[in-house]
Amino acid sequence: MTNTSDNCSFTAVDSLAWTVQLGISIPTFILGLVLNSLALSVFCCFWRKQTKTSVYMINLALADVLLLLSLPPKLYYSVTTVPGLLCSFIQAPYFVNTYTSIFIIVCITVDRYICIRHPFEGRANQSPRWALLICGFIWAVAWICSSPIYVFHKKEPIKCFHNMSAQTWSVPFIVSVEIFGFLIPLVVMVFCSAQTIWILLNHKTQDKKSVEESGSLRVIVINLVVFLVCFTPVHLGICLQCLVKQQVIVGCTVRQTISLFLQVSMTFANLNCCLDAIFYYFAAKEFCKKAQLKRVIELCPVFNPCAVSWHCRHWESSPCQDTDCATPGTATTTGRRTTCSQ
Repeated sequence: MTNTSDNCSFTAVDSLAWTVQLGISIPTFILGLVLNSLALSVFCCFWRKQTKTSVYMINLALADVLLLLSLPPKLYYSVTTVPGLLCSFIQAPYFVNTYTSIFIIVCITVDRYICIRHPFEGRANQSPRWALLICGFIWAVAWICSSPIYVFHKKEPIKCFHNMSAQTWSVPFIVSVEIFGFLIPLVVMVFCSAQTIWILLNHKTQDKKSVEESGSLRVIVINLVVFLVCFTPVHLGICLQCLVKQQVIVGCTVRQTISLFLQVSMTFANLNCCLDAIFYYFAAKEFCKKAQLKRVIELCPVFNPCAVSWHCRHWESSPCQDTDCATPGTATTTGRRTTCSQ
């Protein structure tokens, strides 16, 4: 196939990508909507007794639900030609909720790290108001940063998520997205996760076997792996597509491959909406500590797996009962005061 721009067709690539997106997005939409709706309903039932962690969970679930609701129009309008401005209103919520999810996940990871590394400071800043302010700031910044999508849109009818304007693919804009939207969150995630794992493994007052059995290390590692698997490919694809738009990459076959990779990686990134259930499972500790799990199970029997029951028994016998630490089994008790140990 010729390498010239005029003769390089993407029809077959877009058709294959749409088929893959359809096969992945439908189960993602159904499963993700069920899990996140259940999580939202459960967390909101106990709003009066929310913690900083559960506030993050509510916002994360809300971002995931909104992202999932944007999938049907994304699929439909990616193969249907509509005015460029309408595409902006379809594309913006998708990207806003994607990056809102990224930053809330990072906040949860940082909060867990602070609670373990700096227990006294972490305990002093466990007010849900801090989480509300942080989440509100994240939502506001995400929507403000989406403004270029409305400003830089093509006037003629286009297929959404295809043929975005040249300004959208400008180097300064894409570099900003890559650095602030992915690389900085990635560095923070890796640092906090690595530090948390190191502290747990080297905890002098708790043997390593108990730490491993508690599932703390497993959850931290899984969360980091999920973040890497879901968001690294799509941002790599964005970077490569920017090089295509800047005519650094001109080969037709390579351009077709990059287009297919970007579209499929965006679809795999949506799987994060289902995999975030790891966080919700982990947050079940809050309900166990507050002796409200029985009511949760009565309302939603799906929250009664054997693993949750085991964790409840484990947390009931754990000394870390009065803290909002996101990692069980990392506390010491002094009289009536409980803090997380370093």
